[in-house]
Order: sequence, then C-alpha cells, then structure tokens
Amino acid sequence: MRQVWGLASRMAPQLGPHELLHVFSFLDARDLLSAAQVNKVWNEVSMTKELWRQLCLRRWPFCKAFPVVVGTLSWRQYYFCRSELEFRVESGRPQDFICKAISGHTGMIDELAYVSAHEYRFDERARSVVCTVSSDCTVRAWDLQEGMEIWSSPVQPSPLVTLVAYPQLQLVVTVDTQGLIMGWKAETGAEWASFRLPTSCSSMEACDHPEGPFLLVACDEGTLYTMTVPQLQVVSSVATFPHTSVSLMCSPDTQWVFVFAQGSDLGPKVFYTQPLLHPSEDRLPVSTTLPIRLSSRACWAPDESARLMVIHRDDSDMHLVITTFELKANKSRDRVNILAAGQLPPARHYDSSPHAGPWLPNDPAHLGVRAGALHHTWPAADGLPGPPEAHHVYDPDRVITAAQDLSLRVYVWNKNNTSPVLKSCYHLLGGSHRWASGFTHVKSDSRSIAGVEARSTGTSILRSYCYKVKLG
Repeated sequence: MRQVWGLASRMAPQLGPHELLHVFSFLDARDLLSAAQVNKVWNEVSMTKELWRQLCLRRWPFCKAFPVVVGTLSWRQYYFCRSELEFRVESGRPQDFICKAISGHTGMIDELAYVSAHEYRFDERARSVVCTVSSDCTVRAWDLQEGMEIWSSPVQPSPLVTLVAYPQLQLVVTVDTQGLIMGWKAETGAEWASFRLPTSCSSMEACDHPEGPFLLVACDEGTLYTMTVPQLQVVSSVATFPHTSVSLMCSPDTQWVFVFAQGSDLGPKVFYTQPLLHPSEDRLPVSTTLPIRLSSRACWAPDESARLMVIHRDDSDMHLVITTFELKANKSRDRVNILAAGQLPPARHYDSSPHAGPWLPNDPAHLGVRAGALHHTWPAADGLPGPPEAHHVYDPDRVITAAQDLSLRVYVWNKNNTSPVLKSCYHLLGGSHRWASGFTHVKSDSRSIAGVEARSTGTSILRSYCYKVKLG
C-alpha cells in the first residue's frame, strides 16, 4: 500500500479524478485519510462513496445491505464508527463502556433475548433492547443504554419460563409453566397471538427461514410443533420421543432440526424441516436416528450448516467423545431420505468428572473447522481461567464467559491463526457479593453485554455494559 501511495504522489500532476480513483482503490483507510490532505481534488476523490464501501465490505463482508445495516450514515462514517466500536470492545478500559444495574422484576429472571432490530446502527436510533421473562409472571423490555424499563406486561396467570425473539419482526414469544405460548409486540408490549400446548414446554427455538420465519416448540410429552409467526398457528405436529422431554436445535440455515431426549440413552434424531413446514397426509416426516447414545450437547459447525457435532458417551460409557455428522437430503421423485455420515474424531477422550461438565463445548467457539476436517481443541487463551461455572456466549468476534464470582471475562479471536485461538482481554466486574450470588445468564449484541445477576433475596437484576461510540 505504501508503494501505491508513493507512486500516486509522484504522478500527482498527471492523474485525473478517474485515474486517482483507481489508484486510491488499493489504499487502506489510513492512507486515504493522508491522501485527503494533499489538495482539493485528492480530498474529493478520497471521499468517494464506493471507496469506503469497498473498505467496509473487505473488513466486514456481511454488511452488504446498505442502508438497512448502515442506517443513515455514509460508508465512511460507518467505517470509523464500527472501527471505534471494535477497538472499545477489545480494549475494555473503564472509559470504553458504561455499566448500569437495572432492576424491576420482583422474581428471578429465567431468560433474556435481544430484540434490537439493527445491530450495527450508529445514528440516533441506535440502541440495545432486551426482553426478559421472570417468575413474577411478567415479560419486560429494557433499554440497556438508558438503563430503564420500556414496558412491562400485565401479570400473567403462571410464571414465564423462557422466550425467543424475532428482531426483524419486532416480536417476542414467551411460554409459561402451563404451556401457554404468547406473542408480544417488542416495541409496545401489546399481545399479538397465543396458543396453548397440551402439556408444559420443554424447548423452544426461533427460526428464520427463506420462506418466512417460523417457531419450533417441543412439549413434555415429546411432540414437536412447527408454528407460523406472528400468528402462532400450528403447521405440523410430530411425535419425536413419546412421553419424554426433548431439546431442540435448528441449523443456521434452518434446513435441519436436531432433537434429543433429555436424560435418556436413546439416540438423538435429525428432522428435515421442509416436510415440517409443508406436511402431507400421505407422507411421514423425514428424520433419521443418529447411531450414538447418551448425548449431552451439540452444535452446528461454523459456515457448515449440514455439519453437526455431538458430544456423547463412548461404548465403554466411561468417556465423552465428539462425533461429527455430515447431513444430506437424498431426494427422489416421491420421498426424501436423510444421509448422516458419521466421522469419529481422533483418539481423544474428555474428562467426564463433575468439574469438567460446564466446560464442555456447547458452541462452535470450542470447535475448529479447517480444510474440511474437524479439529477438536479446547481454545487456547492467554490467562484462560478454569471452567466457567455459569454461562457463556459466542459470536464470530468474541467469547464471553459469566462465572459465579460475579465477573464477565471477555476474549477475542486471534484471526491470524489457522486454528481457533482466544486472547484474554479483560474482566468486567458485577455487583457486591453481599447482595448477589453470580451471573446466571449472559447475552450480547455488537454494542453491549447484558447479564442476569442473581440476588440473595431470591430476585434478579440486569447488569448492562454498553460500549461508548460516537454517533455519525
């Protein structure tokens, strides 16, 4: 880049705006800023929208939807706002963020979900909003930057146990202990729709499908429901494991649903979602049972939607191993079969002692995929602490662990390595041990971290850490 800059400087009198634009397309942001100081023509060319758009797309390939993602900013403003945000997220100095303790629920918070519609907005509408459900029988929405409650639902007949969010629809879906599913408008808290399960709910997951978003719900009797949103109308219902509580996990491209029976030695199943969304009376749901037993956790490989990794017991029932499955839908004229080719990992066992349980891979953060082969490694990290005692959150840029010592530990990925390596950045401290017993949940978006802090009084509060970024 420096050579290109030097050549352009020497040829400055001979280059017109079009030639300069071509030369400047090879420069990075710092050199473009230097070029803007040369003269009026260079300044005007260096401000060209397409130059900064290409810089943004090279650095953040997924921000292609201008102006939906960028908001009201120019590409140049967006580049500097997002660069500043990433610097503050990685450095974590006291001046980089604002911490707030937010109270309102009179019971324990059981789950939280972000409903912010635009993760990377840097204008006056940019804010991080989460919704929570609690044993106090309410669902509430919170503005993390302001540290205030936006709305609270009326007290419901039964405690709410979990929720999922559809940020683009501004919809929140909750379920209570009696199996009542309700949809809420995330902006106002108004009730949208409802549906009652025959029994209580064991698992619920929001899915964003190309044909439209849908909801997957499993009840304690083992039935899997596929529902439309926001109407909450049942499209199909399928028996998975009769009279057994099950857990669900939908693949990133929503083509596959992994279902396993909690506390059972039965082999987990994989369902193909297309027949669930378009059921037929003369055709059974398409599924396959994986040839493993006593599975405990699973995840989908990053950027490999049909690659499923499952942690389970080995044949001796003494150790935990990870098996990778490559899924494929084999379609013929009148039916679809699922092919699940299992790949056993290299000879490696994981400690199955009680202390190792919470540190088992539950996210792609702990599993690296390279050259089509799976490498099972614990993420190396500078100063990596012992097994976290509570929750952790993973995204392509960071890993955040929440522990019972009332701290959040923030790590970033070293992207220069060919295998996943974590760099320990900093700790964010919670409240006083006199009043709190630790974090029970943690979630994050691009601009904030939200943790649920359990209080010794049997209640919970939200603790937010919002990174400071100048708006464009």
